[in-house]
Amino acid sequence: MITETDIVHPDGRTLHAYATDAPPGPAEAVVWLHGTPNIGSPPEPLVAAARASGLRWISYDRPGYGGSSPHEGRAVASAAGDVAAIADALGIDRFAVFGHSGGGPHALACATLLPERVTAAVSASAPAPMDADGLDWSAGSSPGITAENRAAAQGRAALEAHWARSEPEEMDAFFTDADIAALDDTWSWLAGVAGAAVAQGTEGMIEDLLAATRPWGFRPEETRVPVLLLHGHDDRMVAAAHGRWLAAHCPSAEARIVPGAGHITVLDEAPNALAWLRARFPA
Repeated sequence: MITETDIVHPDGRTLHAYATDAPPGPAEAVVWLHGTPNIGSPPEPLVAAARASGLRWISYDRPGYGGSSPHEGRAVASAAGDVAAIADALGIDRFAVFGHSGGGPHALACATLLPERVTAAVSASAPAPMDADGLDWSAGSSPGITAENRAAAQGRAALEAHWARSEPEEMDAFFTDADIAALDDTWSWLAGVAGAAVAQGTEGMIEDLLAATRPWGFRPEETRVPVLLLHGHDDRMVAAAHGRWLAAHCPSAEARIVPGAGHITVLDEAPNALAWLRARFPA
């Protein structure tokens, strides 16, 4: 069962949060940081795996998505304050974080900026900062994804103008065949939450893309909490070079570059990642 609640941030914004039931016995919380564009419902395909590891999911709609208020000008680092406010409201002291795709940098923000509360972090299919030294940031991305990010780096007006004049790419430009099959099967839930986000409007996605392409508000080099970086070797949306760069610049990270996996199918490794998270809670 999933419980939904509206939480008022100290600055007055509403954050729409979700929580799954705790499994029997001692249980710990993992905060899910969703992708772009998604709403924040906990990852349905991973609920059973979390329970088997003695974990429960906490999640929320990032600002501008679902039931959460917009937050114009937010940075990736802003997620740490939002997650802390939700944890406070739910009475949770220590927790792990798990982010996928556009949520990956937000998971790293929580790990870096809330080291006294975050026990460990998983970041899957995540981009590196756009100013990453020595990384060809767009290499391996589709032409459409590259153009979208370049427009976002110029600001809201440029991004909206780009969307107005461009045609959507076919899915096989940025997803592998296995990714597309997974979105129709094992990971159809993910297609559903992405569809719900898009149907609602563009505000959440605009805020996400603007935040991703400007300074994050922290550096991966500052992270000291244990981090597991999952990345598909064949990812066409965010090239595996991003995961390798993050691993090289985050001193507490280990990388798992998954052979044959794409942007979506890398999540088939998530049950193992959840067990990794569970093992890093204090005894």
